[in-house]
Amino acid sequence: MDLRNVYISHTNCVTPLGFDVESNVHALEKGISGISRQDNPALMDAPFYSGVIDDEKLNAAFAAISNGNSYTRLEKMMLLALYPVVQKAGIALTGKTAFVLSTTKGNITALQHNEAVPQEAYLQGLAQNIAGFFGFSSQPIVVSNACVSGILAISVAKRIIQAGAYDHAFIVSGDEVSKFVLAGFNSFQAMSDEPCRPYSANRKGVTLGEAAAAALVTVDSNNANAKIIGDGSINDANHISGPSRTGEGLVRSIESALKEAKVSADAIQYISAHGTATPFNDEMEAIAFNRTGLNEIPVNSFKGYYGHTLGASGLLETVMGLETMKHNRVYTSLGYDEPGVSQPINVIRENKDTQVDYFLKTASGFGGCNTAVVFQKIKNDR
Repeated sequence: MDLRNVYISHTNCVTPLGFDVESNVHALEKGISGISRQDNPALMDAPFYSGVIDDEKLNAAFAAISNGNSYTRLEKMMLLALYPVVQKAGIALTGKTAFVLSTTKGNITALQHNEAVPQEAYLQGLAQNIAGFFGFSSQPIVVSNACVSGILAISVAKRIIQAGAYDHAFIVSGDEVSKFVLAGFNSFQAMSDEPCRPYSANRKGVTLGEAAAAALVTVDSNNANAKIIGDGSINDANHISGPSRTGEGLVRSIESALKEAKVSADAIQYISAHGTATPFNDEMEAIAFNRTGLNEIPVNSFKGYYGHTLGASGLLETVMGLETMKHNRVYTSLGYDEPGVSQPINVIRENKDTQVDYFLKTASGFGGCNTAVVFQKIKNDR
C-alpha cells in the first residue's frame, strides 16, 4: 500500500537563546550557550548549571499575544512557541487537523501548593488549556514517553496522517526546570557541576534545561522544510533508567527508520543525536552508530547549548536540525574536546558548510525508549 507523503513545516522555538528560530540559529553560529550558573534556593539548595528562560522576557513576550493571566509558566512557553506556527499556517483548526502535545512532567509545579490536584497538573488538562487558547476542535493527543517525547510526537503525527485520520497536525513540546526534576536527576548523581560536554572524555554528567518548540506536520508540501520519510521507535527493555549496553533499542529504531525511508546508512549526511553527556547514554549511542554503519557521519548534540530540555528536546533539536539541512551548515557539538566513548564517532568540532540532503534525528530515554526519524530535503516535490 502506498502511504501519503508527509512533510514538516512552519517551525518555532522558545529557549534561553531566543523566542524564534532565527535568534537560536544566530546563537549556534556564534557558539553561544543558553546554559548559565543558577543560584535559586527555591529550586535547589546549592548553585547549579542550567538553561533557564528569563521570566521577565517570557512575560513581556506573552503579553504581546494575550492579556490572559491564568496561564502557567510552562503554558506561556508553549503558547508562545505554537502561536506563530498557527498564524503562518493559516489552516482551519477543525475537521482533519490534529493537535499533539508532548512533555514529560507538564505542569508539575502546580502540585507544590495545592492539596487537591488542579486540572492543569494532569497532562490532558495541560493539553486542553493549550488547545482551548487556539480553538482546536479535535481531542488533543498527548505524547509522554520520557525523553523521546518530542521526536516521538513527530512520528505519531506522521503516522496518523499516513493513516488518513488527519491531513495536518500541529505539535508543541515543552518542559521547564523545576524543583522536582532537579531533585530527581540529582538523586541519580547525574548532574554536572559545569555546562555539559556530550561525548567528551572530560564530561561530568547532564545539564538540565527548559524550552518549548512547535511545528506543523502536514500532507501539504507548500512551505515544507522537509519530508518525513521514515521512523522507528523500539524499547530495549533493559532498565528503568539505564539504556541497553549494546544499543539494541536504538539500533533497531534506526534500522526501522532507514528501512521505511528506503535509504542506506551511507545516504545520511548528518545526525542530531541525543547526547546527554552521561557515560551510559553517550557510550550506548556510539555503539549503536557503529553497529548501524553511521560512525563516520557528522554528529552533534545540542545539549551543550540548551541543556537537556526533556520532553521538548526531540522537537527542539529537530527544528535546529532542519535549519542545518536547509542551510547546508552543521554546528559544533558544544563542549566536546576529546573522545570519551569506546568506539569512534564523527563528532562535529566546528561550524562548517556541507551538503545535507538526508538528516537523522535520534533520541533515547528512561524506561528503555528509543526513537529515530529520517528527514529528506525538499527538492522537486512541489
